[in-house]
Amino acid sequence: MKIGIIGGGQLGRMLALAGTPLGQQFAFLDPAPDACAAALGEHLCAAYDDREQLRQLAEDADVVTFEFESVPAETVAFLEQHVPVFPNAESLRIARDRWFEKSMFRELGIPTPEFADIQCQADLNNAVQNIGLPAVLKTRTLGYDGKGQKLLRQPEDVIDAFAELGSVPCILEGFVPFTGEVSLVAVRSRDGDTRCYPLVHNTHEQGILRLSVASTEHPLQAQAENYAGRVLDKLNYVGVLAFEFFEVDGGLKANEIAPRVHNSGHWTIEGAECSQFENHLRAIAGLPLGSTAKVGESAMLNFIGEVPAVAKVTAIPDCHLHHYGKEFKPGRKVGHATLRCTDAAVLQSRIAEVQALID
Repeated sequence: MKIGIIGGGQLGRMLALAGTPLGQQFAFLDPAPDACAAALGEHLCAAYDDREQLRQLAEDADVVTFEFESVPAETVAFLEQHVPVFPNAESLRIARDRWFEKSMFRELGIPTPEFADIQCQADLNNAVQNIGLPAVLKTRTLGYDGKGQKLLRQPEDVIDAFAELGSVPCILEGFVPFTGEVSLVAVRSRDGDTRCYPLVHNTHEQGILRLSVASTEHPLQAQAENYAGRVLDKLNYVGVLAFEFFEVDGGLKANEIAPRVHNSGHWTIEGAECSQFENHLRAIAGLPLGSTAKVGESAMLNFIGEVPAVAKVTAIPDCHLHHYGKEFKPGRKVGHATLRCTDAAVLQSRIAEVQALID
C-alpha cells in the first residue's frame, strides 16, 4: 500500500519509519526542497494547493493523510474527490480554526475557557470588558508553538493588539489558572474502534513543548477519554487525534485538538506497545488497531535549535535519540529523546541527565 502524506517534516518522516515495516510505501507533497521526510519516499516538491501535483499524489497513493493542520482544508476537500483521505476535510476545517474548534467543544458539552470571536479592535475591546484580564488573543488559524498569540495582562496591552497580530480574524480566550497541562492521544479506526494512550503531563517554555511524561492511572483519564470520544464520533474521525487540556479545580478544560500525530505522543515510539505513528497508519489503512498500553515509565524531551552530541545522548541508559535530519536553527524542533525506564524514580533521574545536555 502507498500512503500519500501532505507535508514532509519530522511527523511525516516518523510516519514513514513506522510504516516501512508494515510494507507501506510513501509519497510526500511539500514545497520545501530540503523536506526531511523526503529520504523515506517520493518527494513531490510543490505548493499545497498545486492541483496538478495533488492529482499526481491522488493517482499514486491508495490513501492520503496530512502531518499538520496548516494544510488548506480546500486541499483535502479536493483530494477527497479522487482518493480516500483521513482525517476528513471537515475535521481539518474545524481543527485549524480556533473559533470553530471552541464552538464545537461548547456544542458537545466539553468545558472550555471563556472565549469570543474577534474581527476588529472594537470586538476585542468589548470582549475584554466581558471576559476580563488576563486573557490571550490568538489568531484563529495558523498559530502554533506560541506563535500568533499575545498575552493581555493590563489594559494597555489591549491597545492595538488586533493590529499587532496582523488584523486577521482572532479569538480571545480567558486566562485559565491551571495546575497542569495534559494531553490525550487517541486513535479511531475506519470502523469506529477507539483506543487511547495514557494522559501525558506537558511542560512548555515560551509556548514550545519541552517535556512530556506519560502518566500511570491518572485520575482524569476517564474524563479525557470521554471528551475525546465525543469529538471523534462527532467528526467521524479516522486516525490519531491529540487533545490538549488544562487541569483546573480537579477537572479538565479543553485547550485545543490537533488532527494528526502529535509531539506529546512521541514517547509512544519506545514507550507503548504500538506507537501513535503505527496506529495512525493502521487506522487510515483499514488495519486493526494496536495496543496503546504503556511499556515501563516513559518521557520525551524535545531538542530545540540543535541536537546535543550524539555520543553524549546515546551514552545515557534507557535513552533513545530521534534526529530529524533538519538544519539547526534557533527555535526549531530538530530532534527528540525518548526515555523508557523500569520505574518512575529512574525516569526522573534520566530526565535530569538529558536536560543537562540541553541547558
